[in-house]
Parts: sequence; C-alpha cells; structure tokens
Amino acid sequence: MFLNKGKTMDINKITEQQNPMSSHIDEQPVLGILEIINREDIGVPLAVQKSLPQIKEFIDALIPRFKDNGRLFYVGSGTSGRLGVLDAAECPPTYSTDPEMVQGIIAGGNDALVRSIEGAEDYPEDGAQAVSDHNITTNDTVLGITASSSTPFVLGALEQAKEIGALTGLISCNKPPKLEYVDHMISMIVGPEIITGSTRMKAGTATKLVLNMITTTLMIKLNKTYGNLMVDLKASNKKLWDRGTRIISHLTGLDYDDSLQLLQSAKGEVKIAIVMNKTNCVYDVGVQLLKNVRGSLTKALSE
Repeated sequence: MFLNKGKTMDINKITEQQNPMSSHIDEQPVLGILEIINREDIGVPLAVQKSLPQIKEFIDALIPRFKDNGRLFYVGSGTSGRLGVLDAAECPPTYSTDPEMVQGIIAGGNDALVRSIEGAEDYPEDGAQAVSDHNITTNDTVLGITASSSTPFVLGALEQAKEIGALTGLISCNKPPKLEYVDHMISMIVGPEIITGSTRMKAGTATKLVLNMITTTLMIKLNKTYGNLMVDLKASNKKLWDRGTRIISHLTGLDYDDSLQLLQSAKGEVKIAIVMNKTNCVYDVGVQLLKNVRGSLTKALSE
C-alpha cells in the first residue's frame, strides 16, 4: 500500500502531481472508475476556454504567414507528437491542402507513431536537427507540444526555429515557463492526471481540442469553407464523393445524380463544381475565378 495514498505529491509540475480525486481509484468497481474519469474530463474544455485569448493571438500571427505560403510544423514526443502528426495528416483530405502546409514532427521518427520510444525525447540537439532537416525558414511556424513544458526534444526544436527566425509557439499543461525563444505560449491547466503523470489522458484531450481549433480556424480564414460546409474538398474515395455530391446538391438545388455528374466534370473538386454551376462556366474558367479571389467561394459567386 502506498504510504502517501490520498495525498498530493510535492512536485512543481502540475502534470506530475497526484490527483486526490482518484487516489483510491483502484478500490472502485468498473462504473466507479468510469465516473471518476468522466468527472475529471468534464473540466478539460473549461481549461481550454481560459486559454482562448492565447490561441487567438497565435492564430492571428499565423494567418498572414500562411497567406504568404508559410508552413506550420508541430513538434512533440509521445502522445503530444502523435497528436500533432494526426492533426497535420487530416488537413489534406479535409481541406485539400498541400501535405507540406501542416506537418508533424515526432521524436523518434515514424517508428514512434506505433510504438513508444521514450528515450527519443531527451536530446535537444535532435529537435534542433529536425528543424534543419525540414528546411524550416523565417516564413514558417513551429508549434511545440509538451504537456510538461520541459521536453528537451521540443525545446531544442523551438530554440533552433527561433534562431532561424521562424515564429514559435508552445502548448503546455503546466504554468507557462519563461522561454525567450517562444513567441506564443498556450497553457491549459487541466490539473493532475487521473493516473499520476499519464498525460495521454486530460492533457492529451486538451491538446487535441486546441489543435482542432488552430487548424479549423486557419482553414476557415483561408477560404476553405462556405459557411460551415467543407467546400474545399477533393473527392478521393466513396465517402468523399458522396459527401461532395450532397454539398453540391444542397447549395445548387440539383438532385443527387446531377450533382454527382457535376462533381465528376469538376474533377472531384467541390468548390469548382459549385462555381461552374452558379456562373455557368467550364472547369478551367472556374479554376481561374477562384484563383482571382484567393479561393473565396463567396467572392467568386458575387463577382
């Protein structure tokens, strides 16, 4: 039996402290364990809400860089690294972005995506090397992700990125440290984990919420949506052909079969299909119309 059971450990990092609400979790039945986890998870969105001004400032700085063909790199290890890679990987199929636009870098490389390589996070020089390997420039942005705020691999990458002149940011679930090479600090205090130090839980959930906010808001501001519709979609499988067809039908009033035929004539590109229908133009003209207004469907239709 643990001698300090039921007491909070005297550790400075919040993410490493013992959670008094779950100190006897091993004595609970299955439903009791689930209730404790659920009760703790409820507070995660509230912690993220408090960091909205910090997220907003980061996105405001990021938008003009994206419009000037800058790129966003997530850098993390373990769960944090996997979440960054996941968010980056989902941008191309969702918003037809270039895979280079948002990228994830994880300590230990691709092997660390499917199995734990814990020691890979301990070397700041490896993080710095990753920045160099990805040819990061002054026009790019590097967002470190580390629940503890102290992962050497992540901090090494941020320091190198700042030296190059890139915009830098850090997502953390501890009180924000003062780091001169970090331009934007995003700190969500979700409290001690249900299982002490298991930051794949509340910290991981908070991180996923913030990454969703960052890329979704960016894509909206880059004209990737029309209202809340995913119009900058290129059909590449049955699900996306169906989704694209239904979006076209909704916006044009065409029936499903005619909408599908229109999407096929637009080479699977939903936004271009809508422009072709609304302006009665051919594919190449639709492409140019959108290019003239930086991809804004609203402006293309109004002009």
